[in-house]
Amino acid sequence: MKLHNQILFGLLLGAASGVAVHVFAPGAEWARWTVDNVASPMGQIFLRMLLMTVVPLVFASITLGVAGVGDVRQLGRLGGKTVAYFLLSTALSVVLGLALVNALRPGAGMDPETRAALFESYRSQTEGLAAGDARFGIQTLVNVVPRNPVRAAADGDMLAVIFFALMFGAALTTMPNERAAPMLRFVEALGDVVAKIIDFAMRLAPVGVFGLIFAVTSRFGWELLGQLGLYVAVVIGGLAIHAAVTLSAMVRTLGGLGPLRFWKRVRACLVTAFSTSSSNATLPTTIAVAERELKIAPRVAGFVLPLGATMNMNGTALYEGVTVLFLAQVFGIELAWSQQLVVFILSVVTAIGAAGVPGGSLPLIMMVLASVGVPPESIAIILGVDRLLDMCRTTVNVAGDLTAALYVARSEGGAGA
Repeated sequence: MKLHNQILFGLLLGAASGVAVHVFAPGAEWARWTVDNVASPMGQIFLRMLLMTVVPLVFASITLGVAGVGDVRQLGRLGGKTVAYFLLSTALSVVLGLALVNALRPGAGMDPETRAALFESYRSQTEGLAAGDARFGIQTLVNVVPRNPVRAAADGDMLAVIFFALMFGAALTTMPNERAAPMLRFVEALGDVVAKIIDFAMRLAPVGVFGLIFAVTSRFGWELLGQLGLYVAVVIGGLAIHAAVTLSAMVRTLGGLGPLRFWKRVRACLVTAFSTSSSNATLPTTIAVAERELKIAPRVAGFVLPLGATMNMNGTALYEGVTVLFLAQVFGIELAWSQQLVVFILSVVTAIGAAGVPGGSLPLIMMVLASVGVPPESIAIILGVDRLLDMCRTTVNVAGDLTAALYVARSEGGAGA
């Protein structure tokens, strides 16, 4: 059985078992003992393995991303257009996601007593984790610059870690290649090691998801599962709107191609992305479709698409923003516009580090949750449906890469579509 099927099976079995306990043995001593000594510890081990990868994953991904942008600058105009498009399309996707989750509020409406008990349950699991400063102002901007990056990493101050990684990557781009190459190789190896640790953690996911969902549903029953269904609908709806409206408009206005013609020509690539859930695994197909179907010059496709597979994460950024606000609503935490601005910035920035690693966005979302005062372990609520959403957001990620290549090719006179 494939891993995503195992995770789904763990979710369904855990939910069914938990609801059965909630209905037929509410408050039973043996059920409480099972949750405290079996189910919850299994889930906590899985979540802690994800949490311990946050700092090295963010540092490696942001550093390599900035170093790549530094190389892009040497290519001049082509690189500037590519990065500008990436940032614009990713920002638009996050804005759309935040607008939908604020308008539809899929996490709201839970019974106050259930919400209070849920928050207390997860808060007790997050003791010792930095939740960050949820306020946003001048002092927040000052605190982004760490006095000691090692202490910032130990304290979970991820804005400071991101700033240090940005500066580290920028400094590497100013060094001669022979001096910077050893450090770049080290950071690349660090990223590979972290990816492998995440892979180890995801192998525990079926058992971890079972334990986490059982612990929640045995106490709260069907109500939480209903909220989860609304969340899935909002994420998939947001991804569909971003693809059908935002990306289609950018194809028409910036790429000079009719949206229907574009989607028809790239459908083989999108099917591959949906089935593999990996922008990197889809990359050969993406390049082939861009050159053959969209008539994009190889020099443009070969430059923009590999960079996009790492940096251009429209779907992932939207998913992160929706997830953070959904979980905040579940716990009755109202995020002010300033806090949502932090979510917006972090969703755009951290999406860079979620490429090509199954479950790789989960530690990053936990970091964003902690930054705005939401218990990071609460991500357990959405773990069981993450595989389905991963397939959907990867499809949008790849579509965004193709629209970027089409725009750059047209602006450079390298497209005949």
